[in-house]
Amino acid sequence: MDRLPPSYLERLVESSTDIVVAVDRKGAIIYYNDGAEKNLGYSAAEILGKHVEKLYPSLAEARRVMDAMRSDEHGGPGKLKNFETRFRNRWKEDVAVAISGAILYDENGLDIGSIGFAKDIREIQRKDRLATLGEVAVALCHEINSPLEVILNEVELLHAFVSRRATDAEAVVEEERIDAVRREVLAIQAIVNQLVLMSREGKYGTKEYLEGQQMTDVHREPNARRVAANGAGKGLRGLRVLVVDDDLGVCRSLRDVLLADGCHVQVATDGLRALEMVESDPPDIVVSDVVMPDLDGYELFKEVRRRSSIPVILMTGYYYDRDHVIKRSRLEGLESVIFKKPVDPARLKKAILEQTGRAPLSVD
Repeated sequence: MDRLPPSYLERLVESSTDIVVAVDRKGAIIYYNDGAEKNLGYSAAEILGKHVEKLYPSLAEARRVMDAMRSDEHGGPGKLKNFETRFRNRWKEDVAVAISGAILYDENGLDIGSIGFAKDIREIQRKDRLATLGEVAVALCHEINSPLEVILNEVELLHAFVSRRATDAEAVVEEERIDAVRREVLAIQAIVNQLVLMSREGKYGTKEYLEGQQMTDVHREPNARRVAANGAGKGLRGLRVLVVDDDLGVCRSLRDVLLADGCHVQVATDGLRALEMVESDPPDIVVSDVVMPDLDGYELFKEVRRRSSIPVILMTGYYYDRDHVIKRSRLEGLESVIFKKPVDPARLKKAILEQTGRAPLSVD
C-alpha cells in the first residue's frame, strides 16, 4: 500500500481543529497551526519564534509538561498521552487541554525539539462537574429537605399556638417573626432544588465571588408559596394516620402537626415495621417517604395495596424521580404524591382529606 505524501499529512495537521504546536530544543515555537490560532487567539505571526512559555500560565507549567514527556509515566519516555495541563490565551484566560505529543530526534538520535497535539477539554470538564453536581445536589436535596420539613412543621405548630394565646398586639409581632422563618426556610429549599434542576438541565452560570475566584450562580425565582396554618385541617379529626419515614425527626414533626388537627397518629421508621402496624392496627391512611433502606415507598405501597384498601400517600425529598419509584407506583394505582419535601402541611392535609374521602379529589 502506498504511503500518503508528506504534503497530505501537513495539510491535515494544519487544518486540524486541535491545537498543534512544535518547538525546537531551546523551547522556541517553530510550528503553530490554524487550530491553535482559533483556540488561543494568537496569530502564527505573533507566536512563531517566541518561547513556548508564552502559551502557558507559567514557565513552571511548561517545564512540568516537558518533564512528563521525558518520563515513562505518561506514555513515554519521549511520548505523552492525554496529559492534562493549561494553556493561556491572548485574553489571559486559562484553557484546560489534554496534550499528546512526542520528542523529536534527528538521524543521530539527538533531541531536536518536540511536537504536541492539544485538545480543549473545558466542555468535557464542565460535563464532569455537572455530573458531580447532580450527585451532590440529589443527596443534598434529600438530606437537607428532611430537617427543613421538621422546621416548617414546628413553625406551623408555633403559629397555631401564637394565634390561640397571643394578644392582638403580640400576634402582629410574633407572626412577622414566624413568617420570616418560614420565608427563609423556603428560600433554602428553593436553592437546593435549583441545584438539582441545574444538574438535570446541564446548564449553570458562574459569577465572581472574590477577585479571580468564581462561584456557581444559584439563581432562583422568588418563592411566593405561603404555608397555610389553618383551614385545611378542619375535617381531619378522628382520622387514623400512619406516618412512615426513616428520619425520626420527620415522623415526629408530621405526627405533631396532624395531632394538632385531631388525628390519631402512629409512626414507623422503616417499611417492614409499617407493614406490621398495618396488619395489627390498620390506619385510615398511610403517609410514607419514598426513599427508605429496607423497603422503599413503592414496595410498601404495593404490599399495602395487596393486603388492604388503605390509601397511601408517598412523599419524596428528591426533585425528580430518579429511580422511577413514583412512575411505577402510579402505574400500579397510586393516586397521591407530595413532591419536594419539606412538605407543605396544608397540601398534605388536603391530600389526606381527598384520599380518605373527606374532600373531593382535585387536580393540583
